[in-house]
Amino acid sequence: MFEGLSNRLEGIFKKLRGRGKLDENNIKEAMRDVRVALLEADVNFKVVKDFIERVKERAIGQEVMKSLTPGHQMIKIVRDELIAIMGDTHREIIFAKSPPTIIMMVGLHGSGKTTTAGKLANKFQKDGYRVILVPADVYRPAAIEQLNIIGRELNIEVFDGRGSNNPIDICDESVRYAIEKGYNLVILDTAGRLHVDEDLMNELRFIKEKIKPQEVLLIADAMTGQDAVKIAVAFNESVGIDGIILTKMEGDARGGAALSIRGVTGKPIKFIGVGERLNDLEPFYPERLTSRILGMGDILSLVEKADAVFSEEEARRLEKKIRKDTFTLEDFRDQLQQVKKMGTLSQIIEMIPGVRGLNNIEINEKAPLKIEAIINSMTHRERANHTIINGSRKRRIAQGSGTTIQDVNRLLKQFTQMKKMIKKFSKGGDIYCPW
Repeated sequence: MFEGLSNRLEGIFKKLRGRGKLDENNIKEAMRDVRVALLEADVNFKVVKDFIERVKERAIGQEVMKSLTPGHQMIKIVRDELIAIMGDTHREIIFAKSPPTIIMMVGLHGSGKTTTAGKLANKFQKDGYRVILVPADVYRPAAIEQLNIIGRELNIEVFDGRGSNNPIDICDESVRYAIEKGYNLVILDTAGRLHVDEDLMNELRFIKEKIKPQEVLLIADAMTGQDAVKIAVAFNESVGIDGIILTKMEGDARGGAALSIRGVTGKPIKFIGVGERLNDLEPFYPERLTSRILGMGDILSLVEKADAVFSEEEARRLEKKIRKDTFTLEDFRDQLQQVKKMGTLSQIIEMIPGVRGLNNIEINEKAPLKIEAIINSMTHRERANHTIINGSRKRRIAQGSGTTIQDVNRLLKQFTQMKKMIKKFSKGGDIYCPW
């Protein structure tokens, strides 16, 4: 996620941290580089311009010039301003005072709207809500069937439109049905188009006026960059949206949509889609995403994911080990065994502070199997203290795991680098910043 932008910013900040003292010329040079990095990441030009001006105003003042660690202080300012352009804090879904709460999903074909409706339903069902899904896309029969398949998988009822071809009537009837059956959350999967057109907008306006949903959420594909921003502007101006869900974030190496869309539309990103599975939906926290962009990891999300699959006691143990730098290869193996429950390996690894400093790290779905085999071939003492693993032990471990000595060396090197970064992070005293 945002790999290209992260790597560019890491190089810029490395130079800043290497300077014992910063002057106005140093700062202006760094901000020119940051400006280019953001524009290459497909961030909206006006958003970039405003961002650079705010950072320079703070940096050239007393905040940096008289700081004992000016390079670090400069990075903190950039972090604060990145959070600001994405909305400062997480924005919750607004619920009706009297149920049911109605969420209206809008967007174009290909944005992942129907799948995201299922993801949202899954999330709120786990939170204890009685949810009903409503297929209001009468123009694409596959959308109705897709929603029914999702409903069966999640054991969530999908409203039967009884053959009606009028999406407004379907939505209206579904709300009355939800009230009658005691559902407290209705998710409307409305029609999309290949592009924005007046017929689509008219239909969505009619549904919104008739149903009066608490939330109109635009589903936008993060990988389309500035196109996603333009689509958000069009939907907001024509229909009026309350928030945005960005899909396919796990494949977005640039980050232009996430960094631009709130600044351009004024509407918050409420959730992000981070994978194809129905539990791959995360609340959007600007500060956490900024930490990932700047290579600081996202320890809070990591602990939350762990909490979902571990007991509370186990989650607390993991957090304590990470904070106290007592994380061993055995702990690492235990976490890998939970990867299928917590998400893909790349999603988990990305949340560890300092991960962008690791070289040639293997991130693929087969990697956990090889790593687990290597660690299982170690003795308990070796897993607890990897520094005792010498040449003869490596040969034994490689033979026992069906791997090579090079594989064992690679794992040990990467684990050592990770330990160093976690140690550096834990001494910093700031949960968001390992510097």
